[in-house]
Amino acid sequence: MSTLHMPVSADDHVAGNPKAPIVLVEYGDYQCPACGAAYPLVQQIQQKFGDDVCLVFRNFPLVDMHPQAQSAAVVAEFAAKHGKFWEAHDALYENQRSLGESFYVELVNSLGLSSDDLKQAMQTDAFEQRIRRDIDSGLRSGVNGTPTFYVNGERFDTPGGFNDLPQVLEEMLRPTR
Repeated sequence: MSTLHMPVSADDHVAGNPKAPIVLVEYGDYQCPACGAAYPLVQQIQQKFGDDVCLVFRNFPLVDMHPQAQSAAVVAEFAAKHGKFWEAHDALYENQRSLGESFYVELVNSLGLSSDDLKQAMQTDAFEQRIRRDIDSGLRSGVNGTPTFYVNGERFDTPGGFNDLPQVLEEMLRPTR
């Protein structure tokens, strides 16, 4: 079993209670169909477990397979710079089949952000270093596909894959609930 190489920090995208008994780290790709399938499950986990689970998202765009993955990650990071990461993250997954420049412009405009500033960020690779840091931390942690989850620093691998997450988290929390 592999462990999370880079600990969760203030630089991460965190939803929920950072002091939660369970920290769930996801390495994801916004164009990955499996990540899209995991997205509603992660939302259910957040709703069901509330303050007992802290969610962390890290970019891991698989650009060889998903031509919009890198651009979508840039859109999410651009939104994050303006305090709107989770809104962009959710919209990207909820509109996975629409990913592309016209959708990105529509999305940032709906968030009250400047599409011109987004275009500038895309042209200048403004978030390349941030995204590269996530990818590098994933590679050092043994990520070789998406989505890859870590629960309290340990890679989550079960025969049922991410579909087993709710049950495993429930079992982990049972003594404290």
